Amino acid sequence: MDKKFSKFAALKALTGASEALHAAARIAITSCLKVKPGEQVIIVSNPETEVAAIAAALYDASLDAGGLPVLLFQPVKTQMDFAELGVLAAFSAHPEVFISLSAEKLGKDKKGITTPYTYQGVNYDHIFHLQLYGEKTCRAFWSPATTIESFIRTVPIDYALLKRRCAGVKAALDAAVSIHITAPGGTDIRCSLRGRKARSDDGDFSEGGSGGNLPAGETFISPENGTAQGLIVFDGSISLHDRDLLIRDPIRCTLEQGFITAIQGGAEAAALGATIRLAETNARDYENAGTLPKGAGEIYARNARNIGEIGIGLNPAARIDGHMLEDEKAFHTCHVAVGLNYDDDAPCLIHLDGLVKNPTIRVYAEDGTERIIEQDGNLVEPIG
Repeated sequence: MDKKFSKFAALKALTGASEALHAAARIAITSCLKVKPGEQVIIVSNPETEVAAIAAALYDASLDAGGLPVLLFQPVKTQMDFAELGVLAAFSAHPEVFISLSAEKLGKDKKGITTPYTYQGVNYDHIFHLQLYGEKTCRAFWSPATTIESFIRTVPIDYALLKRRCAGVKAALDAAVSIHITAPGGTDIRCSLRGRKARSDDGDFSEGGSGGNLPAGETFISPENGTAQGLIVFDGSISLHDRDLLIRDPIRCTLEQGFITAIQGGAEAAALGATIRLAETNARDYENAGTLPKGAGEIYARNARNIGEIGIGLNPAARIDGHMLEDEKAFHTCHVAVGLNYDDDAPCLIHLDGLVKNPTIRVYAEDGTERIIEQDGNLVEPIG
């Protein structure tokens, strides 16, 4: 047996890893990451059947591409947990490629939170973010809580079409100074987009400094702080600090000056409230323990109710099944995140995505010109 397969023979026999999985892994490695011979590829996963099988397939695909892969397992980490020191130490090798196939999250960098890394005047609270966004020495993708079935179905898509759609939505958001989202479930929110630029997760992770999810397929933007107003009714799914939930009883969140001021609903609403309160408590505890600098605990706690992101799903193969990684990429949805934003001016311990079904999304230019990106959940084409 070929050596590269013998290392994971038992795992593959256990999971029944198929040729379809290996085909999807090859697309991820050769089409999305474009791994070159001799490049270091670090893959971090957990000893959980689904993600471990995908990680093994990616290991093999990296070898086939001539890469130098290393596969690391650590215990499952939630949004509140710290990554193992051995995982963080792997970044000292300055890998060209990094992949996180986690059952939940990669884990926070305690050293980076306590004493942020600085590059060209910008602080980064995780060594991965330093190398990806700051130094741009690596490229990456991360697939928290993905499944074999989802990976096989949502990774082999038309990336040229996805890239055009993502670019078109990004252009519309970048040209706007405000956004208005309504939906049949009751959502009606307005936010300013002044000073913000959108980002796209289009599956092209071929250059240093680029990264995103697989499955790919969203364009997203962080609203101007303190401007989100109205009512969000989450009626698809919601991410918590330690799991994702399909929503049976819609969650109604009242927004005032950029923050959630009230949460109403059933069990799902209670679970969201509990995660937010945990993030508030942990932020203050981290400051008391010296993990956060003096005064930062209250800032992190306040931002646990911040509106940090608005995203639009653009992957035609994605569907809502209670795994946020895929759910937020589904057509006919948008998502609004509570907590951390992407402009590094609303630090927080959590980032909780919540889905809104069949939205109508309108953006407005400085002169008041209106543009509709989605109407009743349908992308208005041509968007480019």
